[in-house]
Amino acid sequence: MEFKKLSILVFALAFSWGMLPAQDHGHEQDDHGVETEQHDEHGGEAGHGSHDEGDYDPVGTVMGHIADANEFHVWKGVHIPLPLILYAPGQGWTTGLSSMFEHGHTAVDGYVLNHGRVNRVADPSFPKGEVHIEGITHKTEKAGEKDKDVYYAIHEGREYRLDPPSTVDGGFLGGGITSFYDFSITKNVFTMILAALLLIWLFSAVARGYEKNIHKAPSGIQSFIEVFFVFIRDEVTKPMIGPKHYERFQPFIMTLFFFILFCNLLGLVPFFPGSANVTGNLAVTLTLAVFTFLVVNLNGKKDYWEHVFWMPGIPAWVKVILTPVEVLSLFIKPFSLMIRLFANISAGHIIILSLIGLVFLFGDNGRSVGGAAGGAVIGGLFTAFMNLIELLVAFLQAFIFAILTASYIGAAVEEHHHHEEEAREGAH
Repeated sequence: MEFKKLSILVFALAFSWGMLPAQDHGHEQDDHGVETEQHDEHGGEAGHGSHDEGDYDPVGTVMGHIADANEFHVWKGVHIPLPLILYAPGQGWTTGLSSMFEHGHTAVDGYVLNHGRVNRVADPSFPKGEVHIEGITHKTEKAGEKDKDVYYAIHEGREYRLDPPSTVDGGFLGGGITSFYDFSITKNVFTMILAALLLIWLFSAVARGYEKNIHKAPSGIQSFIEVFFVFIRDEVTKPMIGPKHYERFQPFIMTLFFFILFCNLLGLVPFFPGSANVTGNLAVTLTLAVFTFLVVNLNGKKDYWEHVFWMPGIPAWVKVILTPVEVLSLFIKPFSLMIRLFANISAGHIIILSLIGLVFLFGDNGRSVGGAAGGAVIGGLFTAFMNLIELLVAFLQAFIFAILTASYIGAAVEEHHHHEEEAREGAH
């Protein structure tokens, strides 16, 4: 049983790793001092908005902190590098640590670090190897009827256009197809690996406890975790899936619950190795939803598919209307799982970061000590309250994802008795 849980967890982690770069990332307020302000042909500022250098940009700061990155930002100018695994067709592999970019001052093999994420210079004339760059500039350009943020690396006074971060979704989640592939261990991937290792250690300790305390009362970590095991079994899998089939799907439901829970809890830790917004990343929640979709539909019984495509006991003209709705619901259910988890976790992070930002807003970026003190008191009190709520949300969202997945599986494996059989049984 434990081996099955760990196998599913590792497989889910590997799948998430591959899909993680699919989410486009928000713009983080640059703290490296390498971005320069540029003006477009209309005379408007094309840099990071209208803020003076050093001013607090609330939107940029918040979106930057909840976005993924190729390094952990600890403090201004202090970062923890992460491994890079980059591949460009025709160029080959580039590996190393994100520190090789010197926080945006150096380009390596045409790659640069832009707001914590790796971008590649789209111009093939850009020199290969390690070269110094003067900075990275941001412009807003027209793409049809929409404005598009475009970044340029500056080398020897010349601007070189950058590709956005690597994506695998073809732009569906806001990115696009780029000229390179990023298989790096980002903040979110690092946190998922850490959560997996913690779960392996936890489940192994609990398994040893069961072997040691056969026919005895649980003790230690076993007694703590057994409460969760029993709760998920008695309140989620057994009533939702049914006593006949629940044991088959118990490892999958438990893996979902604990994986989401640990990622949520690590995201509440405001410093390394926490702080990553894993389940607030659409690519991660999409991966979990895809697994739910596959498990539900691959295990669907004959009655399940019959009620989807041609419901029994319903007039034919009604079936023509209901069948497209039922087919659409096959995709709406996992989609709702994806959006619900992403929205709730992201919203919590945004609220907490916004409350902390009151210190800078009330303090007028250091120009008002009294305002900063007032912002610290108000923001600190509300932040403490929100952290307690977020702790509850971390458990609640893991439970909701697990129980809804169990209910979808239960509907798929349920064996229905038709009216004729019920009438025959009633006669006897």
